[in-house]
Amino acid sequence: MADLKTFRFVYGGTTLYFGPEATEKAKDHLVGKKRSLIVTGKRSAKDSGALDDVLKVLDELSIERKIYDKVRFNPTVEIVEEIVEELNSFGADSIIAIGGGSVIDSAKLAATAFAEGRKPEEYLRWIARASKHLFLVAVNLTHGTGTEVDRYAVATITRTKEKLGTAVAYPDVSIDNPKYMLTLSKSQTMFTSLDALYHSLESAVNPASNVMVRDLSRVATEKIREHLKSAIERPRDIETRYMLLYASMIAGIAIDMAGTSIIHGLEHGLSGVVPELEHGAGLAIIGPELIKLLYSVRPTETWEVMRALDPSLRPSPDDYEKAGEALRSFQESVGFNLRLSDYGFNEQKIREAVEVSWPLYDSRRFPGLPEMSKEDVVSILRKLL
Repeated sequence: MADLKTFRFVYGGTTLYFGPEATEKAKDHLVGKKRSLIVTGKRSAKDSGALDDVLKVLDELSIERKIYDKVRFNPTVEIVEEIVEELNSFGADSIIAIGGGSVIDSAKLAATAFAEGRKPEEYLRWIARASKHLFLVAVNLTHGTGTEVDRYAVATITRTKEKLGTAVAYPDVSIDNPKYMLTLSKSQTMFTSLDALYHSLESAVNPASNVMVRDLSRVATEKIREHLKSAIERPRDIETRYMLLYASMIAGIAIDMAGTSIIHGLEHGLSGVVPELEHGAGLAIIGPELIKLLYSVRPTETWEVMRALDPSLRPSPDDYEKAGEALRSFQESVGFNLRLSDYGFNEQKIREAVEVSWPLYDSRRFPGLPEMSKEDVVSILRKLL
């Protein structure tokens, strides 16, 4: 049995409690609060047991609460605006997000828009820069996004189908409790963990990367390689969940420090056009092809992380095809074999996704990457139908 000790860790503006007793240890931060809006999805907060644990803490502290449970994956600006309305009507002095990336990101945007009296879209378009937010607690329910330790939030602008990210707020307090992961489905386990894997790969190759980012990314990749298949086969093994959650958390710090790359940029276009595409699945569909481009121009940095998947890789651009195959092979080993056509993509939707995501994709290119036209990217995606 590994050491599953609960620990406290401070990063950015967040105090994180990590481990099986994390929820109880975090409750002192709510002392003095009077009215909390709880933001969740329809089922996961209840199914995981997290909602009951939070309600117990609020009862102990005599904090009034109201629940908003309409967040879905790939959330829209309209959802964030509804949360802001709920905060206003309830007179909340705190917000507790219980969920994965969609829930926590929505709460980050809402907490900031509420505190500053601005529209959520203004932050997504970088018209407004966040400077304050309502007190925010993030109770994380997946081992994927790392949003509980980063400042970023993502939402879709429905009328334009743009899925945009922005820097808004670190949660004031975050809870990473592995017992809340025990009810994740097989697909949720796979997709969220693959999201964390791509956080590791992309942050390491980003020119803003540094030795700490690459060390965090390498360890995260090693733990995902070691534990993901076990989590799929033995979903109620808390040790496995603890390790995947730890991998996701440190990968979240890595992207907070260095950012992501073209893989995330392009996937946001895909899931903006087809919201039914889970973010982690979208990354895994396009990742093995795009990692070849990254490996060809930054082989040493990419190799530092990818050798965890294939020790025979060399830090040479000559191994770019082998790197793509190593990534695809790992994904297949854990049961991932989806294609864009499984989500209803066709030539027209691919072109729409490239058009929508182009500003974001292009902004995440970096010196050395080959110049690519929209048609070049369409050609890559066409092979993945």
